[in-house]
Amino acid sequence: MTSNIRTAVDFYERHPISAQIILARLEAARGSLDGLRPEELFPHDQDHYGGVAANDALANCARIGAGTEVVDLCAGLGGPARYLAHRYGAVVTGIELTPSRVAGAAELTRRVRLTHRVHVIEGNVMALPLPDASQDAVVSQEALLHVPDLARTFGEAHRVLRPGGRLAFTNWVIHRPLSDADKQLLWDGMAAASLIGIDEHARLQREAGFRIELIEDETVAWGEILAERLRMYRELRGEAEQAGAPSGHDDFYRSYVLFVALVQQKAMGGARFAAVKAG
Repeated sequence: MTSNIRTAVDFYERHPISAQIILARLEAARGSLDGLRPEELFPHDQDHYGGVAANDALANCARIGAGTEVVDLCAGLGGPARYLAHRYGAVVTGIELTPSRVAGAAELTRRVRLTHRVHVIEGNVMALPLPDASQDAVVSQEALLHVPDLARTFGEAHRVLRPGGRLAFTNWVIHRPLSDADKQLLWDGMAAASLIGIDEHARLQREAGFRIELIEDETVAWGEILAERLRMYRELRGEAEQAGAPSGHDDFYRSYVLFVALVQQKAMGGARFAAVKAG
């Protein structure tokens, strides 16, 4: 089955990590879903590179603590949002475009009794459904690559932050131009809409009104992480098919092989950014 991707929603509606497969795994391991605790989800619901350690790094960059009001852009199933709420006492609003992932996030959050601190709502990060100057921090992890207009997204992040509010995120970066064929497969497989370098990320943030405080190139670390994730996805595909859950499409797996190779060749990679809204 090939992708026929038109938007990131088409990709995530068939992504092999879903609330259904997470709960099926936990039920098989525990025998029941009764009394599920947030920390039991964390080995399964952190659909980003680096797991909870990456959440801690962003929390440090964004200075997240008890009562911090946080927006998670492209929040997916809400794994990082639940972690930030449980571990740091933050109040997190996730913005997610894919309806099935919004529903999945709500189900997982309800199961671990965090609905008073975590709300994932359907919305577009290029037009955030939030008031001006209403948030302390904006975070995102390996998701802004799906957004076609990063300038608008950074502008929206700046708008909803209070003066002194912080932006912290990780994202794909390119270190050299990609071939048209590679760019097409990364779109067909993983809905990669914005493939830009570190300097371009920084320029767009500055033009939105941010002062850059930190840029960390994560490419070397990602090379090892992604090879392991590729193995995980291959195993997960079979599990998802047996459970009757979405299992991903052929172009996803082909593009992931390409992505891992490009990162290990240092043609692509990742970076962590932290910036502050002055004022």
